[in-house]
Amino acid sequence: MIWLLVILGLVLLVGLMLVALYNRLVQRRNRVDNAWAQVEVQLKRRWDLIPNLVESVKGYAAHERGTFEAVTEARTRAQSAKTPAETATAEGILGAALGRLFAVAEAYPELQADENFRQLQTELAETENRVAVSRQVYNDSVLTYNNTVQTFPGLVVAGPFGFSVREFFEVEEEAQREAPVVDF
Repeated sequence: MIWLLVILGLVLLVGLMLVALYNRLVQRRNRVDNAWAQVEVQLKRRWDLIPNLVESVKGYAAHERGTFEAVTEARTRAQSAKTPAETATAEGILGAALGRLFAVAEAYPELQADENFRQLQTELAETENRVAVSRQVYNDSVLTYNNTVQTFPGLVVAGPFGFSVREFFEVEEEAQREAPVVDF
């Protein structure tokens, strides 16, 4: 009789540990999803600012059509990215295109004096900082989640219940890691 109670106690203890571990995995997965949603919010803010910025510069530098098209195309590509890896690549291309747009803007002192352009430039800089913070929070959440999924005892529960490793929001190409150089 005592052995039966000990065995039932152990089974109950293991069951409770599995439930607790499953709940921890769910919480961490949800934290990753929330962090990614925050990245998307900041990227949307950035994407919404870009057309206004392009229009401001267009009024002063109408002959720079290729630059405007590159920014618009890069923005569209960034908006259609589905995964963090695709988004990172598209955002790197968009950042380079914006660098070229600002290089064009530097050539027009009257544009630099335009209050609307300066305000848009400031808002975009603030948004870039928000995007960087959101990316960091996302990557930290992914690290915590992936560590739980890939280490014991998490891996015992993760596989059977469909918890898989998430990808980081990383810059893949070395050229995207560097800030665009503006040189006249």
